[in-house]
Amino acid sequence: MKARTQLFFWLGILILFSLVFNHYFRSILETFYFVAMLMPVVVSTSYFFNYFLIPRFLHTRQYLKLALYGLYMLIVSLYLEMIVIMLSFILLASYSYDNMSPVTSDVFVLTLNLYFIVLLFTFLQLIFGRQVDQQIIKKLEHENKKLVDDSFTVRSDRQLRTILYNEVLFIESLADYVKIHLHDDKFVITKEPISKLAARLPANFIRVHRSFVVNQQKVTQFNREEVTVGERNIPISRTYRKESMEKLKAV
Repeated sequence: MKARTQLFFWLGILILFSLVFNHYFRSILETFYFVAMLMPVVVSTSYFFNYFLIPRFLHTRQYLKLALYGLYMLIVSLYLEMIVIMLSFILLASYSYDNMSPVTSDVFVLTLNLYFIVLLFTFLQLIFGRQVDQQIIKKLEHENKKLVDDSFTVRSDRQLRTILYNEVLFIESLADYVKIHLHDDKFVITKEPISKLAARLPANFIRVHRSFVVNQQKVTQFNREEVTVGERNIPISRTYRKESMEKLKAV
C-alpha cells in the first residue's frame, strides 16, 4: 500500500476503535485517549508482522521460524498491552480500579481486536501487492514485446517507414516535427510527438531531455550535463537527470 493509503487506513482504524469502545467509557474524549495509547501497539505489531516476518520467513518458506517469531511477537504485544492498561489505570482512572472501563482491563478482548487489525492490514497488503505485481507483469510483457520486435514504424512523407532499432543514434524534437538520426548522417522526419514515440521504444532508449531520446547502445561517453552519441553532444536536462544517470550507469 502507498503511504497515503496507509495513513487513511490507520485514521479509519482510530475512528472505528473510538466508536466501538465509546460505550465502555464516560466520554468520547476518554475513549480517544485510550485508543490513542493502544494504537502504537496495533501499528507496530502490524508492521512487524507484514514487513519483517512475512518477507523473511513466509516468503522463504521458513515456517518454523515464522511460528517461533510469531510467538515472540504475541508475547511482546501482550506485554505492551499490559503497559497500555497500566497507563489507562494511571491517567484515565486516577489509580482507582472502580473508575476503570471493563474493556481497558480485558486483555483477551484487546488482543482479539489487535490481531483482527493485524490480519485486516495483512489482507489489504496482499490485495494491493497483487495489483502492483499485475502492473509490473503487464509492464514487463510490454517491454518484452518491444524487445522481440527489432524495428518500429513511423509515418514519414505520407508513407509508413520501418526503422531498425539498431540504426537509431538518437531522436530529436524540433519545432513541429521529430528528427530520427540514423547511421551515416541519415535521418527520418516524422510529425509523431517525441513523447509518444519514446513510449513505443524499448528500455534502452533513454529520454535525457524534453527534446532528446538517445539509444543507450550508441552512447560513447556521458556525465551529469551531457551525453555523447557519435559526434553529437546532447544535453541532459535537470528533469530527466536522475533517471538518465541510473540507466546509463547500469550499462
